[in-house]
Amino acid sequence: MRSRTELLLLVACCGFLLFYGLGAFGMLGADEPRYAQVAREMLDRGDWITPTLNGKPWLEKPPLYYWQAMLTYRVGRALGSGNAGVSEQTARLPGAIDAAIMIAAIYFFLRRLRPGTELDAALITASCAGVIGFAHAASTDMPLAATFTIALLAWYAWYERRRQVNLAIFYLFLGFGALAKGPVAPALAGVIILLFAAAKRDWTVFFRTLWIPGIALFLAIALPWYVAVQVRNPDFFRIFILEHNLARFSTNVYHHPQPVWFYLPVFLLAAMPWMLWLIVAIIERVRAISSERREASASPDDSWPLFLILWLLVPIFFFSAAQSKLPGYILPSVPAAALLVAEYLALRRGQKAKISWPLAIAHGLLCGLLIFAALSAASVALNRHLTLGQGTYIAATIAGVFALGISGALATRFGSQLLRSTTMIAVIVSVAAVIRLAAPVIDATQSSRPVAQIIQDFSHERMPVALYHVSRVQQYGLDFYLNRPTQQYDDAQVPSEAHLLVAHPNTQPEFSALIPGRKVSYLTSVPAQKWALYWVSK
Repeated sequence: MRSRTELLLLVACCGFLLFYGLGAFGMLGADEPRYAQVAREMLDRGDWITPTLNGKPWLEKPPLYYWQAMLTYRVGRALGSGNAGVSEQTARLPGAIDAAIMIAAIYFFLRRLRPGTELDAALITASCAGVIGFAHAASTDMPLAATFTIALLAWYAWYERRRQVNLAIFYLFLGFGALAKGPVAPALAGVIILLFAAAKRDWTVFFRTLWIPGIALFLAIALPWYVAVQVRNPDFFRIFILEHNLARFSTNVYHHPQPVWFYLPVFLLAAMPWMLWLIVAIIERVRAISSERREASASPDDSWPLFLILWLLVPIFFFSAAQSKLPGYILPSVPAAALLVAEYLALRRGQKAKISWPLAIAHGLLCGLLIFAALSAASVALNRHLTLGQGTYIAATIAGVFALGISGALATRFGSQLLRSTTMIAVIVSVAAVIRLAAPVIDATQSSRPVAQIIQDFSHERMPVALYHVSRVQQYGLDFYLNRPTQQYDDAQVPSEAHLLVAHPNTQPEFSALIPGRKVSYLTSVPAQKWALYWVSK
């Protein structure tokens, strides 16, 4: 009965946190619409090998996300959903499904490895801001994080139980990880296991991991696509390995420079609202590991915390050394953070330790800050900064009430038992606020969906669409929503036929000089994004 209750709770929480509001706002950034469009083109061509964008090979990423999106598109078409099965929901569904599979794996692995911590670990993982955010994104980051997490859980299960089936699962999901984002999955796993063996002073662990049947399974999963795409596209090795792996790591060729400390605040934000407990857990576990190492008579200890700390730190240090940095790169570290917090909370409960007033107040304030940020997100999206006004004061009052309530509950003698439930309430309220209040504003101000809708309302026929001084974010978004490539005046791509032009309202004299003798008619504007639409005659 307890297991059924836990599973129902887990399904309900994950169903809301991961799947609610997948289509509440349009595609954001450059990657979301680009990846979604690649999957659509592959499905339309019936090609499961070569990713293409606007009909040309797009070899930057492996195909796992594309394959998953192709399947969700196909299901959408079978169910008769709009736009031939392609939508924000079906494009983002792979990330949500991958996150749900990852959380289920955490629950069932820990149910065998660490009984009593499985529900905490699963719910804490599901409630981390990084997991919720990337579960709502059409990207390759969640597929990598999910496959990497399952692989490392299986490896540690093998380390404790020495059952070869767990090592087979490790290699199976490393293969899927290589299909999710390339060689980074086996590389990071190898470094973590190597450092773990060194810390334990047991090199046989590393060498026994190099299991020939497992390596053969990894190659059987990952290698066929790499061989097939290389045969069809001779430039694949140069583009994918040399440019989008080695050059992306060692140079700033793709213009994502960040300081070396960039991932410290990013990771702490991704671990919200468990950031404070994560810091305490790391300090306590490092102190305990160091103390045990200083004691000559110390018997072999439980290696789980050491493994989690290495799992957490290796991706952060690895990508901090890279010249090109994006927030999603360290998503594989977030599940390790959640597992470390769950392990630490279980230890505290075993010791019947109460939560101190300072810790209770600090965690309550963090939960209140999370709710305030969610309630203020609409205003920030609209004004590009936080403004003081009636809405801000109401948001601060609501957040303050939650902060006081959570702090007071945690400071009681039942605080340890109430920590998970009170924090989950704060997370659920925050997600609901973002989806219900902020999503419409985010959609109106940052997505290409409203602009594409106006273009489609203007004419149901496929007309040429051109852009002038429009960023690649908007360009990729319009390409996805219109399902055809737009043309850039900036690149001398001026359609010879009559076409619709998207540009800033005050740039008409500039782009008119590029099309002498052609009549330009103003159609309408999109004030929320400061765009105007023009009709350019033939």
